[in-house]
Amino acid sequence: MPRSRPRRKTRPRNKTSRVGILSEKTDTAPGFDDSSVEPGVWRFEHASRASVIIDAEDYFSLMQKAMLKTHRRILLIGWDFDTRIHLAHGRRWWKKGIESKYPQRLGSFILWLARHRPNLEIRILKWSYGVAKFASRGSMIIDLARWFPHRRIDFKFDTNHPVACSHHQKIVVLDNHVAVCGGIDMTTHRWDTREHAVDDPRRKRPRGQQYGPWHDATMMLEGDAASALGDLGRDRWVRAGGKYLEPVTPPQSSAWPEKLVAQFENVEIGIARTRAAYRDKPEIREIETLFLKHIRCAERFIYAESQYFASRKIAEAIAERMQEDDPPEIVVVHARNADGWLEQQAMDLARMRLLKLLDDIDIKGRFHLYAPFNDDTAIYCHAKIMVVDDEILRIGSANFNNRSMALDSECDVFIDSRRPANHHCGDAIRGLRLSLLAEHCGLSEDDISGELDSYGSMAALIASRPQSGRHLKELHAKELTGFEKMLADNEVLDPESPAELFEPLAENHGLFRKGSLLHRARAKLRRKRKKL
Repeated sequence: MPRSRPRRKTRPRNKTSRVGILSEKTDTAPGFDDSSVEPGVWRFEHASRASVIIDAEDYFSLMQKAMLKTHRRILLIGWDFDTRIHLAHGRRWWKKGIESKYPQRLGSFILWLARHRPNLEIRILKWSYGVAKFASRGSMIIDLARWFPHRRIDFKFDTNHPVACSHHQKIVVLDNHVAVCGGIDMTTHRWDTREHAVDDPRRKRPRGQQYGPWHDATMMLEGDAASALGDLGRDRWVRAGGKYLEPVTPPQSSAWPEKLVAQFENVEIGIARTRAAYRDKPEIREIETLFLKHIRCAERFIYAESQYFASRKIAEAIAERMQEDDPPEIVVVHARNADGWLEQQAMDLARMRLLKLLDDIDIKGRFHLYAPFNDDTAIYCHAKIMVVDDEILRIGSANFNNRSMALDSECDVFIDSRRPANHHCGDAIRGLRLSLLAEHCGLSEDDISGELDSYGSMAALIASRPQSGRHLKELHAKELTGFEKMLADNEVLDPESPAELFEPLAENHGLFRKGSLLHRARAKLRRKRKKL
């Protein structure tokens, strides 16, 4: 006689099934503090350990090891999530001699965890746009069907945002004690090594098509900072319509992967967010406030990586610095072109307009925008990193575009070595910047410091490198057509607020809105040209 299953509690008959679209419920998780501790910062929290993980080869492998050590709850929050990806490449988990006996394919690995960890619950929250992609992800539908009988796996789509906004956060929380916050989603078209080889046969989509080199980064945290990200994730789960998740008590053993060396220990982590106003929840623009603050406080240099460069306010803050007698050097590593036709119309055209104006303002030549290459092949830069004077490190999901400042949900974390708790962090921040420069310039980490000292600036070092192998190529403004200028100037596809989505051509909107620094700078340049 078959064994009877214990009766489970009745669930509300709305869109909160374990695999489905979340309802538009907006209740806040009990006890959640939504307020900012200071302008631009949601919370400051202690982390016993923290490390930046560069590129998804290491990230996927380390996340698998961390999830294997998780006992109570895995909370995955992403812009995208694809069960078809492999967490490690070039191995078969069933072969003899392999160090583990678990699957490498993400969908099968999640199922394996549910079967072999009887006390583990797995909650996955994904932006709702992914519903449209399911038709082309046939095997992912099969994965969700395989997951459905397991009550401890909960996969949901999140629709809780204004029209045309998105959930862009990339957060993972393990046992409320170890967390990840950065730019890497567990999805296709992300895996790559730090070598970014031109033709790496392992860099393939689930259906076998090869894709180009991809650069990305994220940060792993342990301790109270991870618990704070857990609070943020559980609140978003509830606001989107999910059932309230009680905070789990961290086990004695940490999910921190043994192979990950901590770059920072006993460090204070700042957390900043973006959220558009929706229903009864006000907007949050901590990330924008913090970006402007960090740009204004730089004394020597800023090194940044961003997928886009299209934010008017970021460009204005840089333009203000470029007009100083002794401006800081600002180096931004950026994707040569946005990924997709629509993104190119939204982001690349605005970049051209902003670059043209900055070129005219930056008479001392201190601002530089570069794209990474390996020989003639562009490396797509998806990372979101900023280093200021080797004293501040920030990393997260936010780009230098308007959506990241006001429309999409974003989360960044940062370490400020000027704060008393972090005075010991400066060397590690410098080491990370040098490591990234070495990767992009095709130099060893042993050589980069001496090379940088020899040339005196990042731009001079970059200019000295041969245009072969891994190198950085400077991006310049290009002349646009009248229609392209209209799209860019009016920020039609990258507005500065949800309201501007539906009034893109309204008066006092756009890059050069009346009274803005860019508007005044352009008018000044026009007057100067007339005199000439």
